Amino acid sequence: MKDAGAAAKQRFLVLYDCGMGGTSWWWVLARSSREVLETIAQVEVVDDAALIQEAAEWDLEEADIDAPVLPAGLDGLRKERDAQRGRPGFGALAGRSVVHLRRRWDGEDDEDPTLYLLEIGPDGRRLRQVRMPEDGTAFRSGPDDWAFNPPVVDLFDPRLAEEEIGRDEFESQWNRARHDAFA
Repeated sequence: MKDAGAAAKQRFLVLYDCGMGGTSWWWVLARSSREVLETIAQVEVVDDAALIQEAAEWDLEEADIDAPVLPAGLDGLRKERDAQRGRPGFGALAGRSVVHLRRRWDGEDDEDPTLYLLEIGPDGRRLRQVRMPEDGTAFRSGPDDWAFNPPVVDLFDPRLAEEEIGRDEFESQWNRARHDAFA
């Protein structure tokens, strides 16, 4: 007998962007988009209706979120999420409308270390950012300055909780920064 309290599964278009133009797509059967994000690390649940309609014509593999084995690619991302689940900070930033983070980037071969203050939306995409090289200058940029704006963080990742800063700190640096012509 079926559990009457269990939500019915629906099909979600799921994207994994590994950078440099490499993307993988699947249909995932799950009870909600949040369930997909809680179960599989680093993926995006696509909600663009036109793209979903277009993807219906693609020959994409379909996977059930509860299957013991997921297709290649998804399997490793689920294992990654399983490893994160018990760690402090897991999912602490998920579900918020805005998150502010401080992230260090050490560049290629540890050259040009730069501090980034990021304002992140609920989908892991940047809303605004402040780039702060070691010379003390500060440059700000927003979506109009970026050619691409994929999700840059997975808000369920427990490591992000350590990078969180307050809105006041972000706004203070945003207000002192000048426009970044090279964003």
